Amino acid sequence: MTRQPPAPQARSQSGPWSPPPIRTLRDVGLNIGILSDLAIKTLYFGGYLSGNDVADQMHLPFTGVVEIVLETLKREKFVEVRGGGGLGSGAYEYVLTARGLEKAHEALARTQYAGPCPVTLEQYVAAMNAQARARLTVHRDTLEKALRGMTLSEEMYGRIGPAVNSGKAIFMYGPPGNGKTTIAQKVGAMILGAPMWIPYAVDVDGQVVRVFDNINHQVLPDNDDPQRRATATGERRDPRWLRIRRPVIMVGGELTLETLDLVYDPINKYYEAPFQMKANGGMFLIDDFGRQQVRPRDLLNRWIVPLESRVDFLTLSTGRKIEIPFNVLIVFSTNMPPADLVDEAFLRRIPHKIEVGDPTPEQFREIFIKVCESRHIPFDDRALNYLIQEWYVKANRNLRAVHPRDIVEQLIDIARYQNTPPALTKELIDRAASAYFVDLDAY
Repeated sequence: MTRQPPAPQARSQSGPWSPPPIRTLRDVGLNIGILSDLAIKTLYFGGYLSGNDVADQMHLPFTGVVEIVLETLKREKFVEVRGGGGLGSGAYEYVLTARGLEKAHEALARTQYAGPCPVTLEQYVAAMNAQARARLTVHRDTLEKALRGMTLSEEMYGRIGPAVNSGKAIFMYGPPGNGKTTIAQKVGAMILGAPMWIPYAVDVDGQVVRVFDNINHQVLPDNDDPQRRATATGERRDPRWLRIRRPVIMVGGELTLETLDLVYDPINKYYEAPFQMKANGGMFLIDDFGRQQVRPRDLLNRWIVPLESRVDFLTLSTGRKIEIPFNVLIVFSTNMPPADLVDEAFLRRIPHKIEVGDPTPEQFREIFIKVCESRHIPFDDRALNYLIQEWYVKANRNLRAVHPRDIVEQLIDIARYQNTPPALTKELIDRAASAYFVDLDAY
């Protein structure tokens, strides 16, 4: 089948990018055959549907687009009209004929996808590149606002800010429990920039790649209001796109090389976009780096080209490679010593390395005060000194930024069991610490 010439998607404008309106079939960018198959599958699963219902489920306008598709199907005797419940041709109800059912089975054999109409690969690439420039520039006050509630040194702020502004890969390392993951998530949620638009799915030569993921993508509430999806001229934006917060996607030990490429569903016969494609325009956090099922060297080899060229290559089951933008802030976070993971040559490819070390005694005290305030427990300096002397100095144990929160929560649990008010007493501190800490050399 021949594809309709793609409508121009990137427009010269002073404001942020937004989906242009669809006025004609040409604006959709897909040929009539692909749209007909999608309409037939929509009717197959929906039964009797009005023209407006078909358009809503395909996320396309009825006038000028879906009405032409349905008229073509009616002319070829794949559908027939069974009356209507309102005014206008959009209210007519359509149903598949016997010939239409055969056509539906043929279409479903190719792909079971019957959701919102995909955008073309060209439209997706243009939109991602147009929105890549919207990431905010970070200053000290912005960063402080993003990391509010955390106790960090001025030196740490001075490392995080330039790293985020670079838009390049960040390698965060240090002992567990000091906030590496929290720092990355807070930074990603606060300073990645203005909201962005992503499509439900992308069409690549008739193959569907599903992009939108309701677990990793947060749709903005006003996207549900059709009136707010109008352009400045009053025309409705292309409904195949959703307005979302810039994504912050985190993966851990479950990450494999296979999940970094297009994942084909052999039952439903369409692709799921890999993590980094879903994270386009946002942040991709690889947590607990080094504990994945794939070797760190192999994982970093996978990122060499995208990190340097800002372009990624994905492979269809046919063997064809497609090129997509790689506008992603990659953050590697690990508790393991960097020397145990990669060599110096690999680390040179990651320009920003940030060590998140143990808090100083002064920082530990500040964190403890904040935790007590948030849990409405009176802070006692003598009790904290007792905790540090008995459970850190004598035990030769390192301070960790997460310990104040965890110990106080243990203390609250014990006090609730005893039916007494939680307080920083020696008895409750000892019981909380003994329940929390484990002597790894005891057995």
